[in-house]
Amino acid sequence: MAARRKYFGWGSEGEGLSEDEKAFALETNRARFGRTDFETVAVAKEADIRLAAPRLAPPASLAAICSSDHRDRLTHTYAQSFPDYVHAMAGDFSPAPDIVATPRNEGEVAAVLDWAGGAQASVTIYGGGSSVCGGTEPRIERGQKAAVSLDMRGMGKVVEVDKTSRAALIDGGTYGPALEAQLKPHGVTLRHFPQSFEYSTLGGWIATRSGGHFATLYTHIDDLVESLRIVTPKGLVETRRLPGSGAGPSPDRMFIGSEGILGVITRAWVRLQDRPKFRAGGAVRFKDFFTAARALRAVSQSGLYPANCRILDPQEAKNTGAGDGSFAMMVLAFESGDHDVTPWMARALECCRDHGGDAGEIGGADAHRSGAADRWRTAFIRMPYIREVTLPMGIIDDTFETSITWDRFEAFHDAVKDATAQAVKDVSGQPGNVTCRVTHVYPDGPAPYFSFHALGKHGQLAEQWLAIKSRALDAVIDNGGTVTHHHAVGRDHRPWYDRQRPPLFAEALRAAKKTLDPQGLLNAGVLIDV
Repeated sequence: MAARRKYFGWGSEGEGLSEDEKAFALETNRARFGRTDFETVAVAKEADIRLAAPRLAPPASLAAICSSDHRDRLTHTYAQSFPDYVHAMAGDFSPAPDIVATPRNEGEVAAVLDWAGGAQASVTIYGGGSSVCGGTEPRIERGQKAAVSLDMRGMGKVVEVDKTSRAALIDGGTYGPALEAQLKPHGVTLRHFPQSFEYSTLGGWIATRSGGHFATLYTHIDDLVESLRIVTPKGLVETRRLPGSGAGPSPDRMFIGSEGILGVITRAWVRLQDRPKFRAGGAVRFKDFFTAARALRAVSQSGLYPANCRILDPQEAKNTGAGDGSFAMMVLAFESGDHDVTPWMARALECCRDHGGDAGEIGGADAHRSGAADRWRTAFIRMPYIREVTLPMGIIDDTFETSITWDRFEAFHDAVKDATAQAVKDVSGQPGNVTCRVTHVYPDGPAPYFSFHALGKHGQLAEQWLAIKSRALDAVIDNGGTVTHHHAVGRDHRPWYDRQRPPLFAEALRAAKKTLDPQGLLNAGVLIDV
């Protein structure tokens, strides 16, 4: 029997931080906030959470794929954003969907959309429920009478593998582990590993323009999509499968990043990689973050395209157990299914040494699984479990990521970090704790990823979080960055997306929405207002 998903916290029941990891998190926060005890509240118990009665029932033809079970409705109410956790901790599941629909094929997807339209119900596409920006909470707008959550896990197969072209046709509801397990016998991999890999789907990656394993070159799912099939309320859209095309604006690009407002991504042909056979990696130390960034720029502009090339500021390295706070760090790795990567690593290390980098932990195939690089990797994978421990202690922690060109990076970094730290101090009354790492890198600029931590007050956590996040994103937009590099817009980032996008583009997007979803059924409040 498959493990049940948690209604509060990351992953499935029985998963979470070990006692050692909990102790590390506690000691880190004691040192961070200069206190030994925290006012801790209990998380609402499932048995005590009350939901309103469902406002509609499915027709007999869809009854087999629809549920109004209490547990199903709970787990499809929220995802993984900070406000989601605050509401779930308090037992407030008032936005719960009336029905959770789990279609098994495109015909059933179309039938659910048709039924919802006739019943005046909104439809929110759930994906894997791993959104960190408010993308899955059901909404009722414009006279709608009920809410349906559309869960695509019933469509989770690798349908076809084309080894000649190195591509595969895959259902949109396929979760990361199942996708890779089905590709493995063919000797290929999608090689797209977002932090949410275990609990996110191919369709969700495409809809949110997910960023994955590759820190250079194939950074986003965009680069791996060959063609799409989308069921919209108006009908089916299928794009032509090609390695490239110059025939007008790309229809694929219109749906990649559309966050479910235009239709349901049911299948995609995606480009694959041969499974890696050659690896080299490890950690390089630098005296400070900007020195590491200059080395990062040299590597990114060298044409080497490492699979991993990320930098952590000294405090970020310390927070993850990868350092002691006295040095910045680059996690560097190359991999290939075709050739020895030693020459590429050697040249990248020359770039690092030109900027004072200490490459003592760089080695062969298993070096990325030892030392500081492994400690960072483990912390990265385990990080999503931390909030269910720290939030009941009243700790506000969140992240936001962006990108900027190299010529503006240092000034941008300081402006955003200072604004966020000041916001934390103003909101919490204590000095701000803000760190930065770079998760992806391009020849023309990096993607900085900021983390902030504050000691909040129970009963005000969501409002305090919003005050900090708002000032942080104001600084991002005011200084020329993007509201998101790979986390998506959702509803949490919507005010700053409205400021970033050109007004005429917004009008064009509304026109596309009106054509494909004339009743405004899908993902209300995401990207645009109907």
